[in-house]
Amino acid sequence: MIDMYQTITIEFTGPVATVWLNRPAIHNAFNESMIAEVLHCFRQINAWNQVRAVVLRGSGKSFCAGADLNWMRGVAGYSYEQNLAESLQLSDCFHAIYTCNKPTIAFVHGAAIGGANGLLSACDFAYCDHETVFSLSEVKIGIIPACISPYVIKRVGEYNARELMLSGKRFYGSEAERVGLVNKSLDPEELPAYVQSVIDMLLTSGPKAMEHCKNLIHEVTNNLSLSQALEYTARMIADIRASSEGQEGMAAFLEKRKPNWILNE
Repeated sequence: MIDMYQTITIEFTGPVATVWLNRPAIHNAFNESMIAEVLHCFRQINAWNQVRAVVLRGSGKSFCAGADLNWMRGVAGYSYEQNLAESLQLSDCFHAIYTCNKPTIAFVHGAAIGGANGLLSACDFAYCDHETVFSLSEVKIGIIPACISPYVIKRVGEYNARELMLSGKRFYGSEAERVGLVNKSLDPEELPAYVQSVIDMLLTSGPKAMEHCKNLIHEVTNNLSLSQALEYTARMIADIRASSEGQEGMAAFLEKRKPNWILNE
């Protein structure tokens, strides 16, 4: 367990790092301190070679209730320049999760309100239980879900985003799965085991292969035209085949053995 932060904690279980939003008394509502700490944490995780998967969770009864009301009161009095600086840091926070070089899993329970949906949408996988309450509620207080929108729209698509963002309605886990906001919604008692099964599956994949795969998806989705992707992807697979992990993986397959990154069972 790492306790270097005030609003989050990091727990290690073998090669898995669990980042806990840790303000349970207020349902892990975030303020400028939590935003800064989550941003710093995910940037640090990129350099931790021993970590092969990351889980993002909320302590206590909820995943995250969105923005802290006390923080919001202060923000209401900010100058434009102060508002812009805070908003840029929030955008950087979501982007750090989205571009993390390890597979990321959001374990969602209780409530995911407002900006919490940016945290979970920026993860590679998101799972919840049927009882989780969701809402992109910003319009109800006269603002918009701006910084979270790139990630929510990537997950749910344009017209589902219009429905959720314009209405600000509350909905539950099953509908979150239907619109694609989460990968799967389960009964509460089934959620921990299911998330563990996903982690176990990820740990059988090559660590560098997963990192390169995330880079591949990012470039093809965000930066490259189809014509540019032709050479980029060809060069990428050629490089990976020649890498030590690629060589080990192909040798293990041909020799009908487990590759060396699979932990002893």
